[in-house]
Amino acid sequence: MGLGLQLTLLANFNTTWLLLPLAVVISLVYSASRFENTSVILHRATRLFLQITGLMTAVFLVLLVLSYNL
Repeated sequence: MGLGLQLTLLANFNTTWLLLPLAVVISLVYSASRFENTSVILHRATRLFLQITGLMTAVFLVLLVLSYNL
């Protein structure tokens, strides 16, 4: 790839996709700091990840509806 193509791909990259790995890391670190058993950590981290992404989706949808005809 040439430098121009790489810069074009970086310019079109939507930083919203970085929220998913951030939510995974936050969930794992928070759960690991509270529990010692691996299965409990993974269960609670999965639950927290779903809560975080669900809340972000709900906020996104509310903002989308509120800004519909602006």
